[in-house]
Amino acid sequence: MTAHSDWEAPGVTDARIPGGDFRKLGPINWVVNKIAAWVIGAPRMYLFATLGQHKLLFQIWFIFGAVLYAGRLPRPDTELVILRVAHLRNCEYELQQHRRFGARRGVPEDVQEKIFAWPHSEGLSPRWQALLTATDEFVLKRTIDRDTWEVLSRYLNTRQVIEFCLLAAQYDGLAATISALRIPLDYPRGQP
Repeated sequence: MTAHSDWEAPGVTDARIPGGDFRKLGPINWVVNKIAAWVIGAPRMYLFATLGQHKLLFQIWFIFGAVLYAGRLPRPDTELVILRVAHLRNCEYELQQHRRFGARRGVPEDVQEKIFAWPHSEGLSPRWQALLTATDEFVLKRTIDRDTWEVLSRYLNTRQVIEFCLLAAQYDGLAATISALRIPLDYPRGQP
C-alpha cells in the first residue's frame, strides 16, 4: 500500500488496491463514500473507497444496488438473503455490515444465528425457509430447483422473484469481489 493514501487501514497490508482519496475517487464518489461512512458509523468505508476508483462503474453499481436494497422485497427478507449469501461465501465484510443492518431491519441476532445454522435450525417461518432454500440453491447450484421454485412462488410475486435472483447474484458477486480485492473491514476486528 502506498503511504500517501488517507484510506489505509492500520495493520492491513494485503489489500490489493489501496482505498482512494479525493483525487482517485473524484468529487461525487468521495462525497458518497464520506456520507456512507458517516451513516454506518465507521471512520472509513473501504468498499466504496476501493470500487469508487472506477468512477462511472461505481456510480452505476451504486444506483443498481440501492434500487435492489430498497426494492419490492420486505426489508427483513432482503437482509435474510444478504446474510445467507454472506454466510455461504464466508464474506466477513458483508457479515459485519449486514448483521448490523439486519438487526435494525427486523432480523435480530437470535434469528440471524438460525439463518447461519440453516437447515439445522427451527423456528423460522415457512416463507423464510423458502427464501433460505432458494438462496442456498441459487448460490451453490446456480439455479433454483422446480420444487423450491414452486414453494418460493407462493410467497413472492413475479417482480419479487426477479428481484430475489438479482439480489442474491449481486451479493454473491460482491462477496467474490471483496475477497479478490482483499478489501479491509470497515470496523477493526473485535468491534461490533
